[in-house]
Amino acid sequence: MQDKNFDSLAGKFAKNIYGTPKGEIRAAVLWRDLTETVPAILNGKLRILDAGGGFGYMSQKLAALGHEVVLCDISAEMLTLAREQIAASGQEMNIQLIHSAIQDLNGGELEQFDLILCHAVAEWLADANSTLAGLLGMLKPGGYLSLMFFNLEAMRFHALVSGNFDYVKADFKIKKKVRLTPTHPLLPDTVADWFEDWQLQLLCHSGVRVIHDYLKKRLPADFDYGQLLEMELAYSRHPAYRDLGRYVHFIGQQVM
Repeated sequence: MQDKNFDSLAGKFAKNIYGTPKGEIRAAVLWRDLTETVPAILNGKLRILDAGGGFGYMSQKLAALGHEVVLCDISAEMLTLAREQIAASGQEMNIQLIHSAIQDLNGGELEQFDLILCHAVAEWLADANSTLAGLLGMLKPGGYLSLMFFNLEAMRFHALVSGNFDYVKADFKIKKKVRLTPTHPLLPDTVADWFEDWQLQLLCHSGVRVIHDYLKKRLPADFDYGQLLEMELAYSRHPAYRDLGRYVHFIGQQVM
């Protein structure tokens, strides 16, 4: 089974994921988690690998702060978007673009990184455990892994509250899949076990979109998306809600 390549969906992916309120929530939770957990992001200079980073939303944000970033993606179209956005920004950014599957990255050539980002990639991988473990060979001692993955429990709960019981009973196997629905969603407990196996201390555990995806279709006339973002940040780490986030974000630090 092959891993997902977004070449044919690059424009749609960029628009649907980042050009919406759900994209703002995703970006806000990730940025809050990273800046609170990895202090050097705001007051240091890091070598950062954005593995499967698409058009580099986070790469560009980090490079604008003066960090050295390597952005890799299997999609040439995504990297073309990245190149265009970097050029249009007018900012000087130290970003190296690499067209490659993350399994094919050459750790000997790239050397090691203080921080590895792998956001919304694991759920498209045929063997996420082995692939991610391979990435950790490029992590400096004491370095950080920021991993955001599509949450199987949220997928199940969303189907349940939507009344799609046959879909749940069929273990989510349907004849026609939505093209942007991940093929290999993961359980938070499973990924937490991986972190332990990889000798990563789990420092941050947040849900991404713990409210947005469960909102009623009919909202109050004065519904405020600014307040929604505020509530998402407030409840994203609450133990009762974080594992119902459509995505889950873990940050782990390599045990010295």
